[in-house]
Amino acid sequence: MDLRAPLAELVGTAFLVAAVVGSGIAATRMSPDQPGLQLLENSLVTGAALVALILALQPVSASFNPVVTLVEAALGALAWRRAGVLVVTQVAGGLIGVVVANLMFGLPVVSAASHVREGAGLWLGEVVATLGLVLVVFGALRSGRGHSVAYAVAGWITAAYWFTSSTSFANPAVTLARALSDSFAGIAWSSVPAFVLAQLVGGVLGLLLVRALFPQAELAGPVRRTQEVGS
Repeated sequence: MDLRAPLAELVGTAFLVAAVVGSGIAATRMSPDQPGLQLLENSLVTGAALVALILALQPVSASFNPVVTLVEAALGALAWRRAGVLVVTQVAGGLIGVVVANLMFGLPVVSAASHVREGAGLWLGEVVATLGLVLVVFGALRSGRGHSVAYAVAGWITAAYWFTSSTSFANPAVTLARALSDSFAGIAWSSVPAFVLAQLVGGVLGLLLVRALFPQAELAGPVRRTQEVGS
């Protein structure tokens, strides 16, 4: 089995989580008592990191998101067994990223986040954020504009930080990792299952929408140069 794609997913997700959590910690320290400014700083850093990471790793693999990887498999562009391996490495990368972020800012290696994020509005926000992400990724690919995925994804996530009630986690691996940092970007463990479920629902709805809008498009992995069906 080619280990380049799992390694790329591990490294990419680790850097993404480090950017999300690290910028959240930095924002609260540099802009205390200014939650709007903190969110702006956090969203801009996350968007910038996504552009850089996807551009760098797209030739190998750059989903960094179990939902995107599972949708890719459902569209036939990736073998399910291969998708399972990538999801595991994404989760592992997220855990590495949050540990690194905590250590960089002098926090405990891991700490249970205390920020409870619950309520129908927030769960709906996660459905919307994840649905939109899937549509943006596969819409760009299936319309033959794979070179634009990095900018499309970064633009969507940066915007969704602001217009969704949940501030757009839209990623189970990132959600699990953020539960291990009691900081601005954290999410309490009790809130994680509902968030992940909402993300999976958004992924299914996104998959259905992509199939409806692009029924004749060629199958293509979202962030990889060649297909890996059967690998």
